[in-house]
Amino acid sequence: MILDYEGLGFKAGLEVHHQLDTEQKLFCRCPVKLVNREHDTELLRHMRPTLSELGEYDGTALMEFKTKKDVVYQIFGDLNCTYEMDDTPPFLINKSALDIAIAIAQTFNMSLVDEVHVTRKQYLDGSIPTGFQRTAIIGVGGSFNMNGKEIGILHMSIEEDSCREVTDKGHCIVFKADRLGIPLVELVTAPDFKTPEEAGKGAETIRRALWNLGMVRKGPGSVRHDVNCSVRGGTRIEIKGVPRIKDIPRLLYNEAMRQKSLLQIRDTLRSRAITADIIVPRTVDVTRLLRNTENIVLNNHKGHRVIALKLKGFGGLLNLPVQEHAVFADEFAGRIRVIACLDVMPNILYPESPHSDNITPGLWRKIRKRLEATHHDEIILLYGPESDLETAISEVYIRACEATRGVPSETRQALKNGSNDFERILPGPDRMYPDTDHPPLPLEDSRIQTIIASIPEQPWLREQRYREMNLPNDLIRPLAISPLAPLFDEASQKYPEDVVRIAEVLGRWIPALKKKKVPVHNLTSKKLMDLFACWNKKLFYREAFVPLLRTMANQPEATCRQSLKKLGFTPVENNEILSLINSVAAEADQKIFDNTQSKLRWLTGEAMKKLKGRTNGAELIKLIEAQVDCA
Repeated sequence: MILDYEGLGFKAGLEVHHQLDTEQKLFCRCPVKLVNREHDTELLRHMRPTLSELGEYDGTALMEFKTKKDVVYQIFGDLNCTYEMDDTPPFLINKSALDIAIAIAQTFNMSLVDEVHVTRKQYLDGSIPTGFQRTAIIGVGGSFNMNGKEIGILHMSIEEDSCREVTDKGHCIVFKADRLGIPLVELVTAPDFKTPEEAGKGAETIRRALWNLGMVRKGPGSVRHDVNCSVRGGTRIEIKGVPRIKDIPRLLYNEAMRQKSLLQIRDTLRSRAITADIIVPRTVDVTRLLRNTENIVLNNHKGHRVIALKLKGFGGLLNLPVQEHAVFADEFAGRIRVIACLDVMPNILYPESPHSDNITPGLWRKIRKRLEATHHDEIILLYGPESDLETAISEVYIRACEATRGVPSETRQALKNGSNDFERILPGPDRMYPDTDHPPLPLEDSRIQTIIASIPEQPWLREQRYREMNLPNDLIRPLAISPLAPLFDEASQKYPEDVVRIAEVLGRWIPALKKKKVPVHNLTSKKLMDLFACWNKKLFYREAFVPLLRTMANQPEATCRQSLKKLGFTPVENNEILSLINSVAAEADQKIFDNTQSKLRWLTGEAMKKLKGRTNGAELIKLIEAQVDCA
């Protein structure tokens, strides 16, 4: 389906969570380290909601409480401490992490807070053993430039990371606690992205800016994106924990399609005069009626009750597509999977379901009769342990009532196929409350100025400057976030006539050699400036750069001139070149070529091998063309 995003009123924003490169965790002194070894011990907990400062419960916390989960933590003796289990008070905030957060805020032109106030954010999904996350706002009101468009940053917080999920089956969820407490920042953008592709580019721009600082962790799990999206008439939906930037456009496309479809379903229900007020729970136990069915799904749930329920006025709606890989029925199935913990899929059946084979039309007619349902109504079968069915029935009717209003406020989880599924209802402000363990921490001007002085130029400003220098497009982006960018600025100011060649060395050839495990860390700024000086004096030709860089990297004590001498890269006179061309041409006379160009390419390649970068390639071709008959 092709979507008109402008016509839909589409808008999206990002919440970027990026771990900071510190040696210790945020509120304790445990080391930062992810491991793949066996854990040392386990801790079992059950989460319960607490009242906010206004005496109210957060809706998300109440939803998580319904799941009745056993939460098991895998603990590591050298990586976890009693603070993380809420058995001792926290340490003061990690100063190194706070300094990095200030630098990030300044990179995005944010206004810093006068004082850092630590607050608690409830997390009853079990991912944090204390049931809350400590977090603090560092800056507000920033922006960044993306292809000439200003994207707003609402605010940025510093907070502790949660545990890693290991398994989540039924009423038991298992977490690994090695990641717990690692410092991270959360950057929240304004909803300024008007297409899914823009949001993907925005995430890439933020990542490049953070990597440019050199103060954040890299690798799998170090960054996660929550993507917020809405269309006109819909509501804000948060797609949680997107690990890869390239997945963002497809996920947002599916969510825009989903909201558009849910609004159309709402309108259909309204045209049928179906409102939340007339959706009354109506169920019947059909366990005995279906006990002899050949349906595979029900046979896999032998011993469980089967409940049929009626959705008044929902006839023909459950099989309507709402995403690329999902239909409207999946909205109910996802809610049941998470809250009632009926997670063996499929967890519902209905007449048009692809899993309803061998439930005969006669059986469906009997079920409809018991429920007093007409063809305008929809029938859903629920099955599972009796203790979970009551919750499942309740959730089906809650979701049906929400369908009459349009798009419910939810947090959705990203799926590998680009679609999304229910995770929890969207949290509200009642999940936040002050942390009485931490006094306010003033941010001193002297500290801020010292940090600001160390911040490198933003990548988008560098890119603009490099474009004005007419650098090749394929070099601009990698060089803008390269640690060698300051060296490029120094060298290009000293040798302005050589800027393209300097950019090629720093932005293309050195990274290529690094991938080949060449020790390019030995190529110090001093050695590279020596290299550029030799090039400026025309002591060697372009073709010699790569072997010369390799030699200088492998022999750190050698100067550029010493390396040139070792490689024999001394310019040759024309008479020596002509002699070599004649020698190569004699070899060519013994070969057969398809055409003139193939012969010329062979001659040039053989001559360059023998000359080993001691002459200019373009000039060599001219000499060959003048000296040799390539016809």
